[in-house]
Amino acid sequence: MVEARKQKIEKMQLESLKFLALGGEEDVTRNMYLYEFQDQILIVDCGLGFPDETMFGVDLLLPDITYLLNACLPEGKATKKIVGMLLTHGHEDHIGGLPFILPQLPSFPLYGSPLTAALANDKLAEFKLQPVVQTVQFTDGVLQLGAFMITFIHVTHSIPDAAHLFIETIVGNFYHGADYKFDLTPADQKRTEFLKITQAAQKGITALISDCLGADRPGFTPSEEMLTQNFEQTMREAKGKVVITTNASNVSRLNQAIEAAEKLNRKVCFVGRSIIKAKQLAQRFGYLHIKPGTEIQLDALPRYQRHQIMLLVAGSQGQENSAMTRIAEGEHKEIRLQPNDLVILSADPIPGNELAVSSLVDAIAKKGATVMYSDIASGSFHVSGHGSSGDHMLLISLTQPKFLLPISGTYRHMIAYRDLAEKMRYKRNQIFIVENGQEVFFNAQRVKIGKKIVVKNVYVDEVSGEELESYVVRDRERLAQEGVLILLVEINASSSRLASKPEVIMRGTALSESSKQTLTKGLQKEIAKALSNQKGHVTNWVHIRRIIGDVAERHLFQHFHIRPLVLPIAIEV
Repeated sequence: MVEARKQKIEKMQLESLKFLALGGEEDVTRNMYLYEFQDQILIVDCGLGFPDETMFGVDLLLPDITYLLNACLPEGKATKKIVGMLLTHGHEDHIGGLPFILPQLPSFPLYGSPLTAALANDKLAEFKLQPVVQTVQFTDGVLQLGAFMITFIHVTHSIPDAAHLFIETIVGNFYHGADYKFDLTPADQKRTEFLKITQAAQKGITALISDCLGADRPGFTPSEEMLTQNFEQTMREAKGKVVITTNASNVSRLNQAIEAAEKLNRKVCFVGRSIIKAKQLAQRFGYLHIKPGTEIQLDALPRYQRHQIMLLVAGSQGQENSAMTRIAEGEHKEIRLQPNDLVILSADPIPGNELAVSSLVDAIAKKGATVMYSDIASGSFHVSGHGSSGDHMLLISLTQPKFLLPISGTYRHMIAYRDLAEKMRYKRNQIFIVENGQEVFFNAQRVKIGKKIVVKNVYVDEVSGEELESYVVRDRERLAQEGVLILLVEINASSSRLASKPEVIMRGTALSESSKQTLTKGLQKEIAKALSNQKGHVTNWVHIRRIIGDVAERHLFQHFHIRPLVLPIAIEV
Protein backbone atom coordinates (compact mmCIF):
# COMPACT_ATOMS: atom_id res chain seq x y z
CA MET A 1 0.00 0.00 0.00
CA VAL A 2 2.77 2.43 0.95
CA GLU A 3 4.79 1.54 -2.16
CA ALA A 4 1.74 2.00 -4.43
CA ARG A 5 1.04 5.44 -2.92
CA LYS A 6 4.69 6.41 -3.38
CA GLN A 7 4.60 5.39 -7.06
CA LYS A 8 1.36 7.35 -7.55
CA ILE A 9 2.96 10.49 -6.08
CA GLU A 10 6.10 10.07 -8.22
CA LYS A 11 3.96 9.63 -11.35
CA MET A 12 2.03 12.82 -10.58
CA GLN A 13 5.26 14.71 -10.03
CA LEU A 14 6.54 13.64 -13.46
CA GLU A 15 3.28 14.83 -15.03
CA SER A 16 3.13 18.04 -13.02
CA LEU A 17 4.77 21.42 -12.79
CA LYS A 18 6.46 22.18 -9.49
CA PHE A 19 6.32 25.69 -8.07
CA LEU A 20 8.86 26.61 -5.39
CA ALA A 21 9.58 29.96 -3.76
CA LEU A 22 13.15 30.54 -2.56
CA GLY A 23 12.11 33.98 -1.28
CA GLY A 24 9.02 36.18 -1.38
CA GLU A 25 6.59 34.12 0.71
CA GLU A 26 5.70 35.66 4.10
CA ASP A 27 8.15 38.36 3.03
CA VAL A 28 7.77 41.42 0.83
CA THR A 29 11.34 41.15 -0.48
CA ARG A 30 13.88 38.55 -1.76
CA ASN A 31 11.54 37.54 -4.57
CA MET A 32 12.77 34.42 -6.35
CA TYR A 33 10.46 31.73 -7.73
CA LEU A 34 11.07 28.47 -9.57
CA TYR A 35 8.82 26.79 -12.12
CA GLU A 36 10.08 23.26 -12.62
CA PHE A 37 8.94 20.69 -15.19
CA GLN A 38 10.75 17.33 -15.22
CA ASP A 39 14.45 18.30 -15.35
CA GLN A 40 13.94 21.92 -16.48
CA ILE A 41 13.84 24.96 -14.18
CA LEU A 42 12.56 28.42 -15.09
CA ILE A 43 13.47 31.15 -12.58
CA VAL A 44 11.38 34.28 -12.09
CA ASP A 45 13.14 37.23 -10.41
CA CYS A 46 16.26 37.39 -8.25
CA GLY A 47 15.72 39.98 -5.55
CA LEU A 48 17.27 41.00 -2.27
CA GLY A 49 15.91 41.95 1.13
CA PHE A 50 16.78 44.46 3.79
CA PRO A 51 17.85 43.73 7.38
CA ASP A 52 15.92 44.76 10.46
CA GLU A 53 17.43 46.36 13.54
CA THR A 54 18.36 42.96 15.07
CA MET A 55 20.70 42.02 12.20
CA PHE A 56 23.84 43.81 13.31
CA GLY A 57 26.37 44.59 10.58
CA VAL A 58 24.17 43.03 7.91
CA ASP A 59 23.60 45.04 4.77
CA LEU A 60 21.47 42.74 2.62
CA LEU A 61 19.47 39.53 2.70
CA LEU A 62 19.47 37.11 -0.25
CA PRO A 63 17.36 34.15 -1.35
CA ASP A 64 18.82 30.80 -0.34
CA ILE A 65 19.84 29.06 -3.61
CA THR A 66 21.14 25.86 -2.01
CA TYR A 67 18.42 23.91 -3.82
CA LEU A 68 19.60 25.23 -7.19
CA LEU A 69 23.26 24.57 -6.40
CA ASN A 70 22.51 20.98 -5.42
CA ALA A 71 20.32 20.33 -8.47
CA CYS A 72 22.23 22.18 -11.20
CA LEU A 73 25.89 21.74 -10.27
CA PRO A 74 28.42 20.50 -11.09
CA GLU A 75 27.80 20.85 -14.80
CA GLY A 76 27.93 17.44 -16.43
CA LYS A 77 26.61 15.71 -13.31
CA ALA A 78 23.63 17.98 -12.62
CA THR A 79 20.18 16.39 -12.33
CA LYS A 80 18.37 19.52 -13.51
CA LYS A 81 19.00 22.38 -15.93
CA ILE A 82 18.10 26.06 -15.61
CA VAL A 83 16.57 27.01 -18.96
CA GLY A 84 16.32 30.73 -18.18
CA MET A 85 15.50 33.56 -15.79
CA LEU A 86 12.77 36.17 -16.28
CA LEU A 87 12.78 39.55 -14.50
CA THR A 88 9.37 41.14 -13.94
CA HIS A 89 10.54 44.70 -13.14
CA GLY A 90 13.50 46.73 -11.97
CA HIS A 91 12.97 47.08 -8.22
CA GLU A 92 15.77 45.88 -5.93
CA ASP A 93 13.60 43.22 -4.31
CA HIS A 94 13.27 41.63 -7.77
CA ILE A 95 16.69 42.21 -9.40
CA GLY A 96 19.05 43.22 -6.57
CA GLY A 97 20.34 39.71 -5.91
CA LEU A 98 21.71 39.21 -9.44
CA PRO A 99 25.37 40.19 -8.83
CA PHE A 100 25.58 37.95 -5.75
CA ILE A 101 23.73 34.93 -7.14
CA LEU A 102 24.55 34.70 -10.86
CA PRO A 103 28.29 34.00 -10.33
CA GLN A 104 27.35 30.91 -8.30
CA LEU A 105 25.13 29.36 -10.99
CA PRO A 106 25.79 27.83 -14.41
CA SER A 107 25.14 30.09 -17.41
CA PHE A 108 21.63 30.45 -18.80
CA PRO A 109 19.69 33.17 -20.70
CA LEU A 110 18.09 36.08 -18.80
CA TYR A 111 15.30 38.33 -20.05
CA GLY A 112 13.52 41.48 -18.98
CA SER A 113 11.53 44.37 -20.45
CA PRO A 114 13.59 47.35 -21.74
CA LEU A 115 14.01 49.38 -18.53
CA THR A 116 14.20 46.25 -16.38
CA ALA A 117 17.00 44.81 -18.51
CA ALA A 118 18.84 48.15 -18.48
CA LEU A 119 18.65 48.46 -14.68
CA ALA A 120 19.72 44.84 -14.20
CA ASN A 121 22.68 45.14 -16.56
CA ASP A 122 23.73 48.40 -14.93
CA LYS A 123 23.73 46.66 -11.55
CA LEU A 124 25.84 43.80 -12.91
CA ALA A 125 28.29 46.29 -14.43
CA GLU A 126 28.56 48.03 -11.05
CA PHE A 127 29.92 44.73 -9.67
CA LYS A 128 32.23 44.37 -12.70
CA LEU A 129 30.13 41.55 -14.17
CA GLN A 130 29.15 41.22 -17.81
CA PRO A 131 25.69 42.59 -18.76
CA VAL A 132 23.79 39.45 -19.73
CA VAL A 133 20.10 40.39 -19.47
CA GLN A 134 18.45 40.44 -22.89
CA THR A 135 15.66 42.88 -23.73
CA VAL A 136 12.13 41.68 -24.43
CA GLN A 137 9.72 44.13 -26.05
CA PHE A 138 6.07 43.80 -25.05
CA THR A 139 5.28 43.44 -28.77
CA ASP A 140 7.69 40.54 -29.26
CA GLY A 141 5.17 37.74 -28.88
CA VAL A 142 5.96 34.39 -27.29
CA LEU A 143 9.40 33.56 -25.86
CA GLN A 144 10.26 29.85 -25.65
CA LEU A 145 12.66 28.54 -23.02
CA GLY A 146 12.77 24.75 -23.00
CA ALA A 147 9.33 23.42 -22.13
CA PHE A 148 8.05 26.90 -21.20
CA MET A 149 6.31 29.39 -23.51
CA ILE A 150 6.27 32.90 -22.01
CA THR A 151 4.35 36.05 -22.89
CA PHE A 152 5.32 39.36 -21.26
CA ILE A 153 2.25 41.46 -20.34
CA HIS A 154 2.69 45.14 -19.48
CA VAL A 155 1.11 46.23 -16.17
CA THR A 156 1.17 49.46 -14.17
CA HIS A 157 3.36 49.67 -11.07
CA SER A 158 5.59 52.28 -9.41
CA ILE A 159 8.28 51.75 -12.04
CA PRO A 160 7.95 51.75 -15.85
CA ASP A 161 8.01 48.54 -17.88
CA ALA A 162 6.65 46.29 -15.14
CA ALA A 163 5.49 42.93 -16.45
CA HIS A 164 3.26 40.00 -15.67
CA LEU A 165 4.17 36.65 -17.18
CA PHE A 166 1.87 34.16 -18.88
CA ILE A 167 3.68 30.81 -18.73
CA GLU A 168 2.34 28.01 -20.94
CA THR A 169 3.32 24.35 -20.47
CA ILE A 170 1.93 21.01 -21.61
CA VAL A 171 0.60 20.32 -18.08
CA GLY A 172 -1.09 23.69 -17.56
CA ASN A 173 -0.84 27.46 -17.95
CA PHE A 174 0.32 29.77 -15.18
CA TYR A 175 -0.14 33.51 -14.71
CA HIS A 176 2.69 35.05 -12.66
CA GLY A 177 1.25 38.31 -11.39
CA ALA A 178 4.21 40.14 -9.86
CA ASP A 179 3.85 43.62 -8.28
CA TYR A 180 1.09 45.62 -9.94
CA LYS A 181 -1.98 47.82 -9.62
CA PHE A 182 -4.61 48.76 -12.20
CA ASP A 183 -3.97 52.46 -12.85
CA LEU A 184 -6.18 53.71 -15.70
CA THR A 185 -4.45 57.10 -15.77
CA PRO A 186 -0.76 56.29 -15.14
CA ALA A 187 1.78 59.09 -15.16
CA ASP A 188 3.60 57.62 -18.18
CA GLN A 189 0.32 57.04 -20.07
CA LYS A 190 1.16 53.34 -20.54
CA ARG A 191 -1.80 51.35 -19.28
CA THR A 192 -2.08 47.68 -18.39
CA GLU A 193 -2.49 45.38 -21.39
CA PHE A 194 -5.95 44.11 -20.46
CA LEU A 195 -6.43 42.47 -23.87
CA LYS A 196 -3.40 40.25 -23.34
CA ILE A 197 -4.72 39.21 -19.92
CA THR A 198 -8.09 38.18 -21.33
CA GLN A 199 -6.40 36.35 -24.24
CA ALA A 200 -4.35 34.40 -21.70
CA ALA A 201 -7.53 33.59 -19.76
CA GLN A 202 -9.16 32.21 -22.93
CA LYS A 203 -6.37 29.61 -23.12
CA GLY A 204 -7.18 28.52 -19.58
CA ILE A 205 -5.14 29.33 -16.49
CA THR A 206 -4.33 26.55 -14.05
CA ALA A 207 -2.99 28.85 -11.32
CA LEU A 208 -2.73 32.56 -10.64
CA ILE A 209 0.49 33.25 -8.69
CA SER A 210 -0.27 36.79 -7.52
CA ASP A 211 1.20 39.72 -5.62
CA CYS A 212 -0.95 40.16 -2.50
CA LEU A 213 0.73 43.07 -0.67
CA GLY A 214 -2.31 45.38 -0.58
CA ALA A 215 -5.00 42.72 -0.17
CA ASP A 216 -5.96 44.07 3.26
CA ARG A 217 -6.77 47.55 1.85
CA PRO A 218 -10.35 48.24 0.70
CA GLY A 219 -11.23 49.41 -2.81
CA PHE A 220 -8.76 50.17 -5.59
CA THR A 221 -5.34 51.78 -5.21
CA PRO A 222 -5.56 55.43 -6.32
CA SER A 223 -4.08 56.63 -9.59
CA GLU A 224 -0.76 58.45 -9.83
CA GLU A 225 -2.49 61.23 -11.80
CA MET A 226 -3.44 63.44 -8.85
CA LEU A 227 0.11 63.64 -7.49
CA THR A 228 1.31 66.07 -10.18
CA GLN A 229 -1.16 68.78 -9.17
CA ASN A 230 -0.40 68.19 -5.47
CA PHE A 231 3.31 68.68 -6.13
CA GLU A 232 2.60 71.86 -8.08
CA GLN A 233 0.24 73.37 -5.51
CA THR A 234 2.50 72.65 -2.54
CA MET A 235 5.60 73.83 -4.40
CA ARG A 236 3.84 77.05 -5.35
CA GLU A 237 3.16 77.85 -1.68
CA ALA A 238 6.67 76.95 -0.48
CA LYS A 239 8.82 79.99 0.37
CA GLY A 240 12.14 78.16 0.55
CA LYS A 241 13.71 75.33 -1.39
CA VAL A 242 11.72 72.17 -1.97
CA VAL A 243 13.35 68.80 -1.30
CA ILE A 244 11.61 65.69 -2.61
CA THR A 245 12.90 62.25 -1.70
CA THR A 246 11.50 59.11 -3.31
CA ASN A 247 12.63 55.69 -4.45
CA ALA A 248 15.28 56.24 -7.11
CA SER A 249 13.64 53.77 -9.48
CA ASN A 250 10.27 55.57 -9.36
CA VAL A 251 10.86 57.33 -12.68
CA SER A 252 7.21 58.33 -13.04
CA ARG A 253 7.36 60.16 -9.70
CA LEU A 254 10.54 61.95 -10.76
CA ASN A 255 8.79 63.07 -13.95
CA GLN A 256 5.83 64.39 -11.97
CA ALA A 257 8.04 66.42 -9.64
CA ILE A 258 10.07 67.77 -12.58
CA GLU A 259 6.89 68.77 -14.43
CA ALA A 260 5.67 70.75 -11.40
CA ALA A 261 9.07 72.43 -10.96
CA GLU A 262 9.21 73.46 -14.62
CA LYS A 263 5.76 75.05 -14.41
CA LEU A 264 6.97 77.16 -11.47
CA ASN A 265 10.38 77.97 -12.98
CA ARG A 266 12.30 76.10 -10.29
CA LYS A 267 15.66 74.61 -11.21
CA VAL A 268 16.05 70.88 -10.54
CA CYS A 269 19.10 69.29 -8.93
CA PHE A 270 19.58 65.54 -8.46
CA VAL A 271 21.37 64.61 -5.22
CA GLY A 272 22.62 61.15 -4.26
CA ARG A 273 24.38 58.41 -6.20
CA SER A 274 21.39 56.09 -6.70
CA ILE A 275 19.02 58.77 -7.93
CA ILE A 276 21.65 60.24 -10.29
CA LYS A 277 22.29 56.77 -11.75
CA ALA A 278 18.55 56.13 -12.16
CA LYS A 279 18.15 59.54 -13.82
CA GLN A 280 20.97 58.91 -16.29
CA LEU A 281 19.63 55.47 -17.20
CA ALA A 282 16.04 56.69 -17.57
CA GLN A 283 17.19 59.59 -19.78
CA ARG A 284 19.26 57.27 -21.95
CA PHE A 285 16.21 55.10 -22.68
CA GLY A 286 13.78 58.00 -23.01
CA TYR A 287 11.80 57.44 -19.82
CA LEU A 288 12.75 60.66 -18.00
CA HIS A 289 11.60 64.00 -19.42
CA ILE A 290 13.38 67.20 -18.45
CA LYS A 291 13.62 70.37 -20.53
CA PRO A 292 17.00 71.82 -21.48
CA GLY A 293 18.15 74.36 -18.89
CA THR A 294 16.02 72.92 -16.07
CA GLU A 295 18.69 70.75 -14.45
CA ILE A 296 21.56 72.26 -12.48
CA GLN A 297 24.50 70.65 -10.68
CA LEU A 298 25.30 70.84 -6.97
CA ASP A 299 28.03 73.44 -7.41
CA ALA A 300 25.52 75.81 -9.10
CA LEU A 301 23.10 75.92 -6.14
CA PRO A 302 24.64 79.05 -4.52
CA ARG A 303 23.80 81.06 -7.65
CA TYR A 304 20.03 80.70 -7.08
CA GLN A 305 17.59 81.89 -4.44
CA ARG A 306 16.09 79.13 -2.29
CA HIS A 307 12.62 79.60 -3.78
CA GLN A 308 14.09 78.92 -7.23
CA ILE A 309 15.28 75.40 -6.41
CA MET A 310 13.85 71.89 -6.19
CA LEU A 311 16.07 69.01 -5.11
CA LEU A 312 15.39 65.36 -5.94
CA VAL A 313 17.25 63.44 -3.27
CA ALA A 314 18.07 59.74 -2.68
CA GLY A 315 17.37 58.14 0.69
CA SER A 316 13.59 58.08 1.22
CA GLN A 317 13.93 55.04 3.54
CA GLY A 318 16.26 56.84 5.97
CA GLN A 319 19.24 54.73 4.87
CA GLU A 320 22.42 55.38 6.80
CA ASN A 321 24.82 57.64 4.85
CA SER A 322 22.25 58.36 2.14
CA ALA A 323 22.09 61.90 0.78
CA MET A 324 18.76 62.61 2.51
CA THR A 325 20.03 61.40 5.89
CA ARG A 326 23.19 63.49 5.61
CA ILE A 327 21.14 66.57 4.70
CA ALA A 328 18.77 65.99 7.63
CA GLU A 329 21.68 65.55 10.06
CA GLY A 330 23.45 68.67 8.78
CA GLU A 331 26.39 66.64 7.44
CA HIS A 332 26.01 67.37 3.72
CA LYS A 333 28.72 69.70 2.40
CA GLU A 334 26.62 71.67 -0.10
CA ILE A 335 23.05 71.54 1.24
CA ARG A 336 21.64 72.90 4.50
CA LEU A 337 18.03 72.79 5.62
CA GLN A 338 16.61 76.10 6.86
CA PRO A 339 13.27 77.41 8.14
CA ASN A 340 10.73 77.79 5.28
CA ASP A 341 12.29 74.88 3.40
CA LEU A 342 9.88 72.07 2.52
CA VAL A 343 10.80 68.37 2.51
CA ILE A 344 8.40 65.86 0.93
CA LEU A 345 8.81 62.12 1.56
CA SER A 346 7.17 60.72 -1.55
CA ALA A 347 7.40 57.07 -0.49
CA ASP A 348 5.95 54.82 2.19
CA PRO A 349 8.38 53.07 4.54
CA ILE A 350 9.32 49.59 3.40
CA PRO A 351 8.35 47.11 6.16
CA GLY A 352 11.28 47.06 8.59
CA ASN A 353 12.33 50.65 7.81
CA GLU A 354 9.70 52.40 9.92
CA LEU A 355 12.12 53.42 12.70
CA ALA A 356 14.71 54.73 10.25
CA VAL A 357 12.09 56.84 8.42
CA SER A 358 10.69 58.14 11.72
CA SER A 359 14.20 59.21 12.79
CA LEU A 360 14.67 60.93 9.42
CA VAL A 361 11.45 62.91 9.86
CA ASP A 362 12.50 63.98 13.35
CA ALA A 363 15.94 65.10 12.13
CA ILE A 364 14.35 67.22 9.39
CA ALA A 365 11.90 68.79 11.83
CA LYS A 366 14.77 69.73 14.19
CA LYS A 367 16.26 71.86 11.41
CA GLY A 368 13.07 73.96 11.28
CA ALA A 369 11.97 72.73 7.86
CA THR A 370 8.43 71.65 7.11
CA VAL A 371 8.24 67.92 6.42
CA MET A 372 5.41 66.13 4.66
CA TYR A 373 5.23 62.36 5.09
CA SER A 374 2.66 59.59 4.82
CA ASP A 375 1.22 59.86 8.35
CA ILE A 376 0.14 63.49 7.90
CA ALA A 377 -0.27 63.70 4.12
CA SER A 378 -1.65 60.29 3.28
CA GLY A 379 -2.15 59.93 -0.46
CA SER A 380 -1.12 63.50 -1.26
CA PHE A 381 2.46 62.81 -2.39
CA HIS A 382 2.61 59.05 -2.66
CA VAL A 383 0.28 56.28 -3.70
CA SER A 384 1.17 52.62 -3.52
CA GLY A 385 2.38 50.75 -6.56
CA HIS A 386 0.60 47.65 -5.28
CA GLY A 387 -3.02 46.77 -5.84
CA SER A 388 -5.67 46.88 -3.13
CA SER A 389 -8.49 44.40 -2.65
CA GLY A 390 -10.38 45.68 -5.70
CA ASP A 391 -7.33 45.32 -7.96
CA HIS A 392 -6.75 41.75 -6.79
CA MET A 393 -10.38 40.75 -7.25
CA LEU A 394 -10.34 42.27 -10.75
CA LEU A 395 -7.24 40.26 -11.73
CA ILE A 396 -8.86 37.08 -10.41
CA SER A 397 -11.99 37.89 -12.45
CA LEU A 398 -9.95 38.57 -15.60
CA THR A 399 -7.80 35.45 -15.38
CA GLN A 400 -10.42 32.98 -14.04
CA PRO A 401 -7.80 30.57 -12.63
CA LYS A 402 -8.58 27.15 -11.18
CA PHE A 403 -6.19 27.69 -8.30
CA LEU A 404 -4.70 30.67 -6.47
CA LEU A 405 -1.38 31.14 -4.71
CA PRO A 406 -0.48 34.55 -3.20
CA ILE A 407 3.15 35.77 -3.15
CA SER A 408 5.15 38.92 -2.26
CA GLY A 409 3.34 39.66 0.97
CA THR A 410 3.45 38.99 4.68
CA TYR A 411 1.27 36.30 6.22
CA ARG A 412 -1.53 38.77 6.98
CA HIS A 413 -1.60 39.85 3.34
CA MET A 414 -1.82 36.23 2.18
CA ILE A 415 -4.71 35.58 4.57
CA ALA A 416 -6.48 38.74 3.37
CA TYR A 417 -5.99 37.57 -0.23
CA ARG A 418 -7.52 34.20 0.64
CA ASP A 419 -10.52 35.97 2.21
CA LEU A 420 -11.03 37.94 -1.02
CA ALA A 421 -10.93 34.78 -3.10
CA GLU A 422 -13.44 33.07 -0.82
CA LYS A 423 -15.79 36.02 -1.28
CA MET A 424 -15.52 35.28 -5.01
CA ARG A 425 -16.73 31.71 -4.35
CA TYR A 426 -13.35 30.02 -4.46
CA LYS A 427 -13.11 27.14 -2.01
CA ARG A 428 -10.41 26.88 0.64
CA ASN A 429 -8.85 23.87 -1.15
CA GLN A 430 -8.32 26.03 -4.27
CA ILE A 431 -6.22 28.63 -2.45
CA PHE A 432 -2.71 27.77 -1.30
CA ILE A 433 -0.81 29.71 1.34
CA VAL A 434 2.74 28.41 1.46
CA GLU A 435 6.11 29.25 2.94
CA ASN A 436 9.48 29.65 1.26
CA GLY A 437 10.79 26.19 0.38
CA GLN A 438 7.36 24.54 0.14
CA GLU A 439 6.94 22.43 -3.00
CA VAL A 440 3.58 22.76 -4.79
CA PHE A 441 2.78 20.41 -7.69
CA PHE A 442 0.23 21.52 -10.29
CA ASN A 443 -1.35 19.71 -13.18
CA ALA A 444 -4.46 20.60 -15.18
CA GLN A 445 -6.84 19.19 -12.57
CA ARG A 446 -5.13 18.81 -9.22
CA VAL A 447 -2.68 20.35 -6.78
CA LYS A 448 -0.41 18.38 -4.47
CA ILE A 449 1.68 19.81 -1.62
CA GLY A 450 5.15 18.27 -1.68
CA LYS A 451 7.95 18.28 0.83
CA LYS A 452 9.31 21.32 2.66
CA ILE A 453 12.84 22.22 1.61
CA VAL A 454 14.97 23.97 4.21
CA VAL A 455 15.45 27.61 3.20
CA LYS A 456 17.67 29.66 5.50
CA ASN A 457 18.40 33.36 5.81
CA VAL A 458 21.43 34.38 3.74
CA TYR A 459 23.12 37.50 5.13
CA VAL A 460 25.58 39.79 3.35
CA ASP A 461 28.08 41.75 5.46
CA GLU A 462 27.93 45.49 4.87
CA VAL A 463 31.69 45.94 5.00
CA SER A 464 33.16 42.96 3.17
CA GLY A 465 30.18 42.12 0.94
CA GLU A 466 30.67 38.45 1.90
CA GLU A 467 27.90 36.10 2.99
CA LEU A 468 27.58 35.63 6.74
CA GLU A 469 26.62 32.52 8.67
CA SER A 470 23.61 32.91 10.97
CA TYR A 471 25.72 32.29 14.09
CA VAL A 472 27.79 35.40 13.28
CA VAL A 473 24.63 37.53 13.37
CA ARG A 474 23.56 35.88 16.65
CA ASP A 475 26.97 36.65 18.19
CA ARG A 476 26.67 40.29 17.08
CA GLU A 477 23.24 40.47 18.69
CA ARG A 478 24.60 39.15 21.98
CA LEU A 479 27.48 41.62 21.85
CA ALA A 480 25.07 44.51 21.36
CA GLN A 481 22.67 43.41 24.09
CA GLU A 482 24.93 42.05 26.86
CA GLY A 483 28.53 42.78 25.95
CA VAL A 484 31.54 40.49 25.86
CA LEU A 485 33.61 38.75 28.53
CA ILE A 486 37.14 37.62 27.63
CA LEU A 487 38.49 34.95 29.98
CA LEU A 488 42.28 34.39 30.05
CA VAL A 489 43.09 31.09 31.74
CA GLU A 490 46.59 29.64 32.23
CA ILE A 491 46.62 25.83 32.06
CA ASN A 492 49.45 23.52 33.09
CA ALA A 493 49.82 21.46 29.91
CA SER A 494 51.37 18.45 31.66
CA SER A 495 48.61 18.03 34.26
CA SER A 496 45.57 19.75 32.68
CA ARG A 497 45.22 21.82 35.88
CA LEU A 498 44.58 25.53 36.44
CA ALA A 499 47.98 27.23 36.83
CA SER A 500 46.85 30.61 38.25
CA LYS A 501 43.84 32.81 38.92
CA PRO A 502 41.90 33.55 35.70
CA GLU A 503 41.97 37.08 34.29
CA VAL A 504 38.61 38.58 33.34
CA ILE A 505 38.23 41.39 30.77
CA MET A 506 34.70 42.78 30.34
CA ARG A 507 33.29 45.21 27.77
CA GLY A 508 29.68 46.34 27.52
CA THR A 509 28.42 44.43 30.59
CA ALA A 510 26.61 45.89 33.60
CA LEU A 511 28.88 44.30 36.22
CA SER A 512 30.63 46.58 38.74
CA GLU A 513 34.27 46.26 39.74
CA SER A 514 33.33 44.52 43.00
CA SER A 515 31.13 42.09 41.07
CA LYS A 516 34.08 41.43 38.76
CA GLN A 517 36.21 40.39 41.76
CA THR A 518 33.46 38.08 43.02
CA LEU A 519 33.11 36.66 39.52
CA THR A 520 36.86 35.97 39.23
CA LYS A 521 36.91 34.05 42.54
CA GLY A 522 33.86 32.03 41.58
CA LEU A 523 35.22 31.19 38.14
CA GLN A 524 38.58 30.15 39.60
CA LYS A 525 36.85 27.66 41.88
CA GLU A 526 34.48 26.23 39.26
CA ILE A 527 37.02 26.00 36.43
CA ALA A 528 39.45 24.20 38.76
CA LYS A 529 36.68 21.76 39.69
CA ALA A 530 35.74 21.15 36.05
CA LEU A 531 39.37 20.57 35.03
CA SER A 532 39.94 18.12 37.88
CA ASN A 533 38.23 15.47 35.74
CA GLN A 534 40.92 15.86 33.03
CA LYS A 535 43.82 13.42 33.41
CA GLY A 536 47.42 13.78 32.27
CA HIS A 537 48.84 15.90 29.44
CA VAL A 538 46.51 18.18 27.46
CA THR A 539 45.95 16.73 23.98
CA ASN A 540 42.81 18.61 22.92
CA TRP A 541 42.92 22.34 23.59
CA VAL A 542 39.61 22.90 21.77
CA HIS A 543 37.93 20.66 24.35
CA ILE A 544 39.60 22.55 27.21
CA ARG A 545 38.39 25.91 25.87
CA ARG A 546 34.86 24.51 25.52
CA ILE A 547 34.88 23.37 29.16
CA ILE A 548 36.04 26.81 30.34
CA GLY A 549 33.43 28.60 28.20
CA ASP A 550 30.57 26.36 29.38
CA VAL A 551 31.55 26.86 33.04
CA ALA A 552 31.75 30.64 32.59
CA GLU A 553 28.39 30.96 30.78
CA ARG A 554 26.62 28.81 33.37
CA HIS A 555 28.19 30.72 36.30
CA LEU A 556 27.36 34.14 34.81
CA PHE A 557 23.70 33.27 34.32
CA GLN A 558 23.21 31.49 37.68
CA HIS A 559 24.89 34.16 39.82
CA PHE A 560 24.55 37.40 37.83
CA HIS A 561 21.61 36.68 35.44
CA ILE A 562 23.48 37.89 32.35
CA ARG A 563 24.45 36.18 29.08
CA PRO A 564 27.39 38.09 27.53
CA LEU A 565 29.37 36.60 24.68
CA VAL A 566 32.13 34.58 26.41
CA LEU A 567 35.50 34.22 24.68
CA PRO A 568 37.67 31.72 26.59
CA ILE A 569 41.40 31.83 25.88
CA ALA A 570 43.46 28.93 27.25
CA ILE A 571 47.18 29.72 27.66
CA GLU A 572 49.59 26.79 27.83
CA VAL A 573 52.21 26.99 30.63
